[in-house]
Amino acid sequence: MNKILKTNAARLLDKAKIPYHLVPYEVDENNLAAGHVAESLGEDINTVFKTIVLRGDKNGHFVCVIPGNAEIDLKKAAKVSGNKKAELIPMKELLPLTGYIRGGCSPIGMKKKFPVFIHLSSLDHDLIFISAGQRGLQFSINPQNLINYIQAGVEDLTAE
Repeated sequence: MNKILKTNAARLLDKAKIPYHLVPYEVDENNLAAGHVAESLGEDINTVFKTIVLRGDKNGHFVCVIPGNAEIDLKKAAKVSGNKKAELIPMKELLPLTGYIRGGCSPIGMKKKFPVFIHLSSLDHDLIFISAGQRGLQFSINPQNLINYIQAGVEDLTAE
């Protein structure tokens, strides 16, 4: 049995005394989609959340955490973040901005504290899965504990 190395995000949760489980999964470099993660974990796609970093036209960068099978609604995301428009950041900006790579971006422990908004459906579940800060590792965490810790707004962020 390989020992799972703790990520910076996991150390932050430990320090805050927030319960979680680290759940490893097999990474497919050609398929970093949340659907693959859910399948690898044997979990419902509605409980596997993805982290999306956006740039607003007024307030700068912000983060949305949405169900793995959903698409972000840029108009809704802009509105809840106090912007008129929002766009996804270019992939090349993800690592320098957050400290994370695609497929391993966690809403916990980014280089800088950004406003975070999590989809309201997270509260429909006792536990959700989010990236633990590296590819191949997810947190299983209570959504309300996550929301409280990252001071996230709970909003409808997805396209119908």
